[in-house]
Amino acid sequence: MKQYAYVRVSTKDQNPDRQIAAMLEIGISEKNIFIDKISGKDFNRTQYLKLLKRLKSGDLIVIKSIDRLGRNYVEILEEWRKITKEIEADIQVLDMPLLNTNNQHDNLTGVFIADLVLQILAYVAETERAFIKQRQAEGIALAREKGVRFGAEKIDIPNDFEEVYDLWKSGNISVRNGAAKLGLSKSTFYRRCKELEGEKRFKK
Repeated sequence: MKQYAYVRVSTKDQNPDRQIAAMLEIGISEKNIFIDKISGKDFNRTQYLKLLKRLKSGDLIVIKSIDRLGRNYVEILEEWRKITKEIEADIQVLDMPLLNTNNQHDNLTGVFIADLVLQILAYVAETERAFIKQRQAEGIALAREKGVRFGAEKIDIPNDFEEVYDLWKSGNISVRNGAAKLGLSKSTFYRRCKELEGEKRFKK
């Protein structure tokens, strides 16, 4: 039997060290720790898929908590079934020992309770994710009603913009000089020139 650990953080900026330390503390070799820095919305993750390919019957996967495995209710249950039933490997959840499958093979009640707890926890993780999205959408809608603008504020264009644009378009001035005349950055001047060209084409 080989022991593996799966560690996941949601973004590249987050630090997985706490999870890694927990795995090393229980004796899992560093080379057997698979780390993904990606959202848990699905299981299309490089290191997770690599771990599944290596996993054999009787092996063990250790995770810190159920949400490190994933956040999608249906997919968590499917992956759990794939690991424990198809591959016939075991899963150990450090923060929720009740879910551990490596000591329940001869205990039908234990297996039933673990499956039930897993479904409840996976459901809670999924509904919490949906609630967060709903709260974000409601917050954005309320802010918009109050006149809050999202995104970069659009810079007002000077009245003589089209005159300077014509000079640039005819090759009489450079982007740098055109931007300087209008008090704009080069990127803003060039972007607005392209926007104006698009408007002119649309009106034709």
